[in-house]
Amino acid sequence: MLHLARRSFLSLSVGTSLFAVNGARGTVPARPPMLAHEPFTFLFITDTHLQPELDANGGCHMAFRKAKTVPADFAIQGGDHVFDALGVNAGRATMLLDLYRRTADDLTLPVHHTIGNHDCFGVYTKSGALPTDPLYGKKYFEDNFGQLYYAFDHKGVHVVVLDSIGITADRAYEGRIDAAQIAWLSQDLAAQPAGTPIIVVTHIPLVTAIEDYAAPPSIPPAHHGLSVVNAYEVLPLFDHYNVIAVFQGHTHVLERVEWHGVPYITGGAVSGNWWHGTRYGTPEGFMVVDVAGGKVSTRYETYGFRSVDPHNT
Repeated sequence: MLHLARRSFLSLSVGTSLFAVNGARGTVPARPPMLAHEPFTFLFITDTHLQPELDANGGCHMAFRKAKTVPADFAIQGGDHVFDALGVNAGRATMLLDLYRRTADDLTLPVHHTIGNHDCFGVYTKSGALPTDPLYGKKYFEDNFGQLYYAFDHKGVHVVVLDSIGITADRAYEGRIDAAQIAWLSQDLAAQPAGTPIIVVTHIPLVTAIEDYAAPPSIPPAHHGLSVVNAYEVLPLFDHYNVIAVFQGHTHVLERVEWHGVPYITGGAVSGNWWHGTRYGTPEGFMVVDVAGGKVSTRYETYGFRSVDPHNT
């Protein structure tokens, strides 16, 4: 039996098709034959972090105008629409959403939205908001963008959008898919015809090697925020279905990790290094996704933004 530490395995598997031996379950699980579907293209546009500072509004305008020139059926916004609703008062949070709406008018195609951690209002105590506020937490997102998790079908492909934000008792956040959502996901996947190609979207990654790219912080964080802490409860569900890709945001890096035959693709960020240049070498941009023959192919489009305060990593 092959034993690999999680960090070491993920380091090896980024950008490759390496699969780990996983006990009696073996390598790549057997899945039903893939059902045919029509080819199409969509945009994965994540981590816009819209704010009036650092010319973020101008940058988003540039990104959306370029995105509009790409022939695509729809866009998926991968979360963190604004920066930042977690720790600001209601006036600032409302202003950020108004700014996002005006900027998003540049996109003239349907957009499906994913909740990000920064799309939750007033969670940090410094915001001055109380949990009794009608917009507190995820209600801010729901009132403006709709359901926290949901699914839709497009040209024979089933797309599932997850809520990966767990708000903690001490008014912080972690990456988590809660029990009610896991039950819903299990039922939703089981309801699809055998062999249906499936795409999954999450803001906080289910599988990532992000923790290998830099030294750990000197003070460990109070909560597991870089990836979904209970991913081990979600990933086994995908073994039984034709999940052709999982698209992820949050970490602002361009990354592809394969696990049990499923590519977990982190799509960079429109905001790059939070509008300060490149993040671990990933510039400001968005992803174009072509779906054909039961597979996805991607390319990352930059759009020429230049930070007014560069701090490249």
